[in-house]
Amino acid sequence: MRICEISDMFHLTQDTLRYYEKIGLLDPVSKDKKGNRDYQPKDIRRLEFISCMRDAGLSIQVLQKYIELYQQGDGTILERKNLLVNERDKLIEKQSLIHKSLEKLNYKIENYEKILNKKI
Repeated sequence: MRICEISDMFHLTQDTLRYYEKIGLLDPVSKDKKGNRDYQPKDIRRLEFISCMRDAGLSIQVLQKYIELYQQGDGTILERKNLLVNERDKLIEKQSLIHKSLEKLNYKIENYEKILNKKI
């Protein structure tokens, strides 16, 4: 697939895709006869993972560390697992904070609804 298609698929700029390749989040992408990037299924799977992890709040640095460990092979499985557990725990904490914020917003909205209904 061409870079413009991948860009649309993942809602990432072409510059971001090139950057991910430059910093090692993506392996060097193969190129067609014209020298254009030609993303393969393995690249798409990696981008799906990266996008999911970025949506979850993982930093570029954490993803770089994870990819580095992954490329070192099975000897790093425990370290990779621990990295992901740590990031999951951060996400759970963030989820809890978001839930509390939503409760407060809903409370305020309900109060305003009550006030507005009394004025009608």
